[in-house]
Amino acid sequence: MSDATIQYYGTGRRKTSAARIYLRPGRGEIVVNTQDVRRVLPERDAQDDHPSAAGDHRDGRTSSTSSFAWRGGGPSGQAGALRHGIARALLEYNPELRGKLKDAGFLTRDPRKVERKKYGQPGARKRFQFSKR
Repeated sequence: MSDATIQYYGTGRRKTSAARIYLRPGRGEIVVNTQDVRRVLPERDAQDDHPSAAGDHRDGRTSSTSSFAWRGGGPSGQAGALRHGIARALLEYNPELRGKLKDAGFLTRDPRKVERKKYGQPGARKRFQFSKR
C-alpha cells in the first residue's frame, strides 16, 4: 500500500461548526478548504493551540486537510471544531496518544452552545424593563 492512499479521519464539532479532518502523510501543514490555516483562521490561538503540539509524534510526516461543513459558526467555533477533529484523527493514527490528548483536553467535545431567544424578552435571558406604573 502506498503512502498516498493512507489517511486517517476525524470529525470535530464545536457550537454549530463541524469539520471533517483527513490526516495524511505530508510535510506537517494544516490546510482548510484548500487554503492555509493562517488565512482561514487568523486568530493566533486557533493556529497555535492544536492537538499536534500535544503529541510527540509530530516530526513533519503528517499533514491534515480539513473541510468545513459551513452550517454557521464563527472563527471560534471553527477553530474548536478543527482542534477536536485533528485530535480524533490523531487518535486513529496512533492510539497511544490518547493519554496526552485527553490530559490536554482535546478529546472532550465542548457542549456549550448559544441559548435561544425566548418570546416576550429582548434576548435569551434579558428582560424588558419593569414599569410599576
